[in-house]
Amino acid sequence: MTDDAADATDAAASTGGSADERDADADLVEVVRAQGHENVTAEHVSTLEFTSDDFLTPAGDCILAVEADRVPADFDEAFVDACRSHEATITATIEAGGHTHEVTGRGHPDLSFENERSHVVRTSDYVDDRTVLVGADGAAADVDRDLVAALADGATATLRLRVDSA
Repeated sequence: MTDDAADATDAAASTGGSADERDADADLVEVVRAQGHENVTAEHVSTLEFTSDDFLTPAGDCILAVEADRVPADFDEAFVDACRSHEATITATIEAGGHTHEVTGRGHPDLSFENERSHVVRTSDYVDDRTVLVGADGAAADVDRDLVAALADGATATLRLRVDSA
């Protein structure tokens, strides 16, 4: 694939996906790219996070990647609307260093996607402006340890959020 074709595919995926990337039931997709960091430990048991901050302290045990190129406020309105339903299924796929981990949760009517800094996946039903899905079936502590090691070594990371509005 040429760089131009890859850029077009990436652009389509970040705004709902091309026809090839979306299922017939109109799944919508947002893609975020970020960087691992030496302080990634992924030990938090109820959340995981990607942040646009360019630093990570050892206390940030839920953060998997920094320097995210997009934030929730950047997401397409059709994606946001689809996530604002208890019936929506949202899948977060994290890739880095040749490893992949998937977390599935659901939408919520109070999701605002207004945050200009962080994406937070939550196992609980708590919602704030950083929350991108609730009721997740896993958190940072559940992420594949080989993926965590790749992130701690500074690997480039991708967070792909897909919503099925059922």
